[in-house]
Amino acid sequence: MEHPIYKRNSREVKKLPDKARTEAWIENIFSWLFSIEESYADYNFFLKKEAELQSELTAILNNILTDPENIKAKVKTFFDAVIAIHSQLEADLETLFRFDPATKSRDEVLVAYPGFFAIAIYRLAHQLWKNNVPVLPRLISEYVHSKTGIDIHPGAEIGARFFIDHGTGIVIGETSVIGNDVKIYQGVTLGALTVSKEKAESKRHPTIQNNVIIYANATVLGGDTIIGENSVIGGNVWITHSIPKQSLVYHKSEIIIKNKLPFPEPLNFVI
Repeated sequence: MEHPIYKRNSREVKKLPDKARTEAWIENIFSWLFSIEESYADYNFFLKKEAELQSELTAILNNILTDPENIKAKVKTFFDAVIAIHSQLEADLETLFRFDPATKSRDEVLVAYPGFFAIAIYRLAHQLWKNNVPVLPRLISEYVHSKTGIDIHPGAEIGARFFIDHGTGIVIGETSVIGNDVKIYQGVTLGALTVSKEKAESKRHPTIQNNVIIYANATVLGGDTIIGENSVIGGNVWITHSIPKQSLVYHKSEIIIKNKLPFPEPLNFVI
């Protein structure tokens, strides 16, 4: 009698991207976009690197798609979009310099800032997502998640000059819509109110309008929830309803400070 695991898996045709190859391609395209590790000797050298990245993406897509012409078209569409994506990322990078006083140099950001890396790879994965490439965009986003602690679904829509500070623990769901000039701090969740397979095609995650700041550990839930433009969402708040524009939302807690000197000595006892 066949083992049930073998019986199930041997009947399935595996169409999955090579995980290690994909992760190496991600690192290489990030380096190519910003000339990390090696400078461009000349324009021909730059084009040679681009051709290598195109060839590698083609090989990765060969594992998950069957039509060579479809693969060729998707690779072309992706690299045609790279110039616009790079311009977006330069604006994201400039925003980081303007608002993070700890930033010392461009090179420091490129090699040591997980927030910028997460934004850069999200924008690349989002292009593949828009082009209906199966599985690969999610694999890319999960690699970034494991490396940075920032989980951005490639289906999310994120506008210009996006800023992530620190970043650890950020979750941005699939149907989130984020406008321009939005700043998000560590631990922020843009999530769904309910988890139901029946609602997979509906908008489940919030909309964040232009020029909003969301501070650490805030949670914003629901597809109908809209955070109005120019609002500030304070740390640790929990939001499930829309917030008007120009709002300040904060969590009020009480901190009590007492002199501990007169506090009685603890009793000695044995359990």
